[in-house]
Formats: sequence, structure tokens, C-alpha cells
Amino acid sequence: MTSWTAWSKPPFDVAPKTDSGPPRDLTKQMNTQPKSNASGILLALGGGIILSMNDLAIKALSGAYALHQIILIRAFIGISLALALMWISKPGFRQILTQRPGAHLIRVSIVMVSNITYFVGLSLMPLADAVAVAFVSPLFVTMMSALILGEQVGPRRWAAVAMGLLGVVIMTRPGQGMIQPAAILVLISAFCYASSHMMTRRMRDTESAATLSFYVQVGFIIVSSIFGILTGDGHMAQAPGSTWEFLFRPWVLPPFADWWAFVATGMAVGIGGLMMSQAYRTTEAALVAPFEYVGMPMAIFWGVVVFGTWPDHTAWAGIALICGAGLYTLWRETVRRKVEDVAAPSGDL
Repeated sequence: MTSWTAWSKPPFDVAPKTDSGPPRDLTKQMNTQPKSNASGILLALGGGIILSMNDLAIKALSGAYALHQIILIRAFIGISLALALMWISKPGFRQILTQRPGAHLIRVSIVMVSNITYFVGLSLMPLADAVAVAFVSPLFVTMMSALILGEQVGPRRWAAVAMGLLGVVIMTRPGQGMIQPAAILVLISAFCYASSHMMTRRMRDTESAATLSFYVQVGFIIVSSIFGILTGDGHMAQAPGSTWEFLFRPWVLPPFADWWAFVATGMAVGIGGLMMSQAYRTTEAALVAPFEYVGMPMAIFWGVVVFGTWPDHTAWAGIALICGAGLYTLWRETVRRKVEDVAAPSGDL
């Protein structure tokens, strides 16, 4: 069982470079912790299942509430969990102190755009379709690794990227006369999510999981409060069925019957996100990442059981191409034994 203190320590898999040679062999270090692989996989599976409840809850609430109202309540629950984790961990509330406020500001801004575009798209699409498009994120990470970080990406992985993007094109359904704007929004979200992973990779040697979560939740509280002040009275409300209806809907007082969904989204992001973060901090990312794809069957399950929607033939073709390309990319990473953050969308950490 992983100690609570481990959730706030810098990840062991960041190998510092020295002037005397290349980074130390990470695989040897992991062999000294034979239980970490199993625990990391279990954390990723559990985190993926719990995080799927976030999509379910927000999808359920999207017909009656404004997105920023949902996110504000979720953020208060999430920041309470982050502070509780800091309180019981060894470094304590000193983790709030950071020497990288600018990096946090950029990362939080990217996460904001990712969340807004994803959940607006989710409100307009079947749950499984939205989750499938979002799983193109690992392919964006591969592209950014080559174009931004200068890492070598072979022809096989470029082919996987092309196949995944073809799946996204299929999911936008251009043959129906008009490209589905909701799918484009989710695609933008996936790109932003991949960008946030690139930021996390640059920050993880100094910032703990609890610290990253804390500043994201603070950002959500600030932005959602501003949205509520400016648009919560409903004067910018959009026509029913329009793309931005979910974003500019007026605030309403939730009845007791709906509070389960508000609590579920806060707990899912808080607990699931920390589980997923810990999985990546203790286990090779290339080994953990494929297990995040448990979110795809969970999305299909929730769609059928709760919303009565089943993917059609077009959706199945896109799902197969996107998930197949993503899993192949992750398999190639395992073969190359590279430790990278190539995770599919999994919350706000």
C-alpha cells in the first residue's frame, strides 16, 4: 500500500542529467520496487473508472445547469480534497508555496480551455463519441514530442497519428453535409490536454500532485466565479440546442435530487485524478497509459445504461481507429522503454 506521504513527494521517475553522462537507468530503479507496477496499474484502472463518473455526472447535469456553476461547485470539492491531502502529508501546507507561478498560470489557462471545450462538446454529443475523440490526446503528445521537444518519432508512430486523426475526421461526420462542431470542440480540448501534459512534464520535478491540483482548482474557482458574476443572471443565455447554451445558461438553485451529480463530479475528479497522478509517479508512464483506455468501455456502458445511446456504425469506425492508434502508440513507447506522459484525458491534474 502506497503511503499518503508519497502523494506529495517529487516523482522518482525524473532522472536528473549530469555532466558525467546520461540519466541513470530508470528500469533498474523500478526493478527494486516489484510491487510498483501492479499498484500503478490498479491505480490507473481505478482512477479511469472513477473519472468516467465525472463525464457521466456533467453529462447528466448539462441539460439544466450552466457549465461554470457545475465547475465552481466541483472545484470547491476538489480543492477541499487537495488541502486535506496536504494536511495529512509530511510537507503539509508548504506545498502551496511555489517558485513557478508563471508556469502554473500557463498550465491552469490551458486546462481551463480544455475543460470548457470538452464539456461543451460533451453536452452536444453522445458520451461514447465525445470520449473517443478526446482519446486522440496521446497522438497529440507524440506530435508535440517531435515538434517541440525534438524527440525522434519513427514512421510507424507517425502512421498511427495519421490513422487516429482519420478516426477524428470520421467522428466529425463530414458526409452529413456539415462538420459536427461539437467534435471539433472536443478535438481542441484534446490538443489543450496534451499541451497541459507537456507543461506537467516540465514542472513535475519541483511540483507535487497536490500542488498541481490545488492551483488548477483555484483557477477554476476564480474563472467560474467571474463567469457567474458576468453571465449568471441569464442575460447572455443562448437558444435551446445552440452550441454555447451550456456555457451561458443562467444559474439556478439545484434541488436536493441533483446534488448526487454535483458531489460525484467533485469526488471523481479529486479522487480519480490523484489516483491517476500517483500511478504515473510510481510506474512507467508507457505501462500505465494503456489502462486509461478503460474510460472508453465505461463511456459506452454509461451511455447505454443511463442515456440509452449506443454508438452507430460511423462512431464504431472512429472509435476503433482512434483507440487503436492510441494503444499502438503507447505500445511503441513500451517497446522503446521511454518514460513519458502520453496519457489520455483523465481529469484536471
